[in-house]
Amino acid sequence: MDIKEQLYGLADLKFRDFTVKLMPGVDPGTVIGVRLPKLRKLAKKLANSGWKEYMDGAFDDTYEEIMLQGMVLGYVKEDWDVLWPYIVRFLPKINNWSVCDSFCVGLKAARRERENVWHYLEECMGDEREYVIRFGIVMLIYHYMEEEYADRAFEWFDRISHSGYYVRMAKAWAVSIYYVNFPEKTMAYLNNNCLDDWTYNKALQKIRESLCVDRETKDKIRLMKRG
Repeated sequence: MDIKEQLYGLADLKFRDFTVKLMPGVDPGTVIGVRLPKLRKLAKKLANSGWKEYMDGAFDDTYEEIMLQGMVLGYVKEDWDVLWPYIVRFLPKINNWSVCDSFCVGLKAARRERENVWHYLEECMGDEREYVIRFGIVMLIYHYMEEEYADRAFEWFDRISHSGYYVRMAKAWAVSIYYVNFPEKTMAYLNNNCLDDWTYNKALQKIRESLCVDRETKDKIRLMKRG
């Protein structure tokens, strides 16, 4: 049984409808409806047996198989420099936030080589493609949420001028998570930054929505809104 047959064999039509509603703009005809735990189980199997052959022959005509490719790269136990050519080939396939963010969270190889990988992520954040930039930003959220990287991250958030919704949302999300972890450093950034008003205000909103921020702080954050 080939991969496509396996995926259709795992289909859940109710979950398919739910998935389609979460991703406006994605062609419903490309969504099979496979739940993530089942995709991860299949990805682990592929990562441990001929992953390069799978990646070289994988199809890109369904949401699930694109998601699967990203998961496989996350489970493969290889150095970043081995993975990078496959990541470069995968990035243009990303056309929604779900694939992007699931891909990022799985790439734990970045944590073993943070300084080396940082330079690759700078290439992504300096790109012109919406989801390539988002990939770089979300990688910071999942793998560089440490104080020593905060200032470097903030510099990039100021430099990125792409107006795409999913880029701006990623920046706002990242700033809010940095705030939760490093409030003083992030507050200094919020008081002196080059973010556009929408992204800045969205970051404040996400900070206020956090369960990790007390009510008094949320009241202060609310007063910082622009416009």
